[in-house]
Amino acid sequence: MLNGIRVVEIEGLGPGPFAAMLLADLGADVITIHRKGGTVTPGMPERSLLDRGKRSIALDLKDTSDLETAKALIASADALIEGFRPGVMEKLGLGPDVCLSTNPKLVYGRMTGWGQDSPLSDTSGHDLNYIAMSGALWYASAPDQPPQTPATLVGDIGGGAMYLVTGILAGLLIAQKTGQGTVVDAAIYDGSAHMMNLLMSLRQTGNLSEARGQSLLDGPHWSRAYSCADGGFVTVQCLEPKFYAKFLQLMGLSDDAEFQQQYDPKLWPLLTDRLATLFASQPRDHWADLFQGTDACVAPVLSPMEARDHQMNAARDTWQEIDGTLQAAAAPRFSTANWTAKPSPARGEHSEDILAELSSGQKPQAR
Repeated sequence: MLNGIRVVEIEGLGPGPFAAMLLADLGADVITIHRKGGTVTPGMPERSLLDRGKRSIALDLKDTSDLETAKALIASADALIEGFRPGVMEKLGLGPDVCLSTNPKLVYGRMTGWGQDSPLSDTSGHDLNYIAMSGALWYASAPDQPPQTPATLVGDIGGGAMYLVTGILAGLLIAQKTGQGTVVDAAIYDGSAHMMNLLMSLRQTGNLSEARGQSLLDGPHWSRAYSCADGGFVTVQCLEPKFYAKFLQLMGLSDDAEFQQQYDPKLWPLLTDRLATLFASQPRDHWADLFQGTDACVAPVLSPMEARDHQMNAARDTWQEIDGTLQAAAAPRFSTANWTAKPSPARGEHSEDILAELSSGQKPQAR
């Protein structure tokens, strides 16, 4: 879908590389500027899954000659992704003013935690810190437990990378129409707060309480994860009355007077305890089989490896094991374009090819 679009990515961590991977999955020619002589981040592989489908050139941005190469690459690009602290790109001589002066159509994507201009702009942080301050962490976990979300998903990926990609795509559209580029200031703090608006709409009807465990989606017995006899878990979220009725039928609770009071918050703690006892009486797969294919809105909690082997994945082929690496296929899918996984490059693997393209002034053909 993005064939013919060139994106230059300055090597970074987490949400920036993820956003660039997503654009590469969509067909963009993503060139990553890796640090010449640099080493991989501790805990990360030499050929990162986040670099799949990209090309790599190794440059030292403090070296005059390499800096000029970087400027030439950016001048040839439709979009740029960088995730340094505010002011670092300016100190390198690669700030928006410099880049947009030579490439007016450039969409300059900036990924930070706290934003380019805020009281915390120069302060370190990570996923949990950003979403804690934005309010996005508040309703995570049960009310008697410390708030916790799946690592990186709400902040780095949801509030960060996805909003950066959205901003870049919007910028590319307007640049094609007007010839005018823009600077995209994507802050995880902003994006994770913006994602709260669906939940905040419940506040308009009084269904979102400031107290955890008392709102429509985090308080009821029908909106929780439960432990099973074998240590596995199932999720229940039958919000609508007709789905709740199906849930009660399958659980043998249709005639229970207390369970008939679906929306009575006074009963939620008691009914949560009763369901906890019931679910703990059988293993996870018993419940998975019972509810499979029904509208009761119950699903087992699977690990990525279990999800790979589930019948759902047999139909969707979402989880794939490629060259020994388990990974999720590109999303979303398009009726006019098919996706196949491309390899991740070694650091600097395409340096000679990219330099040759710069010399000739040609962009590569769609791959």
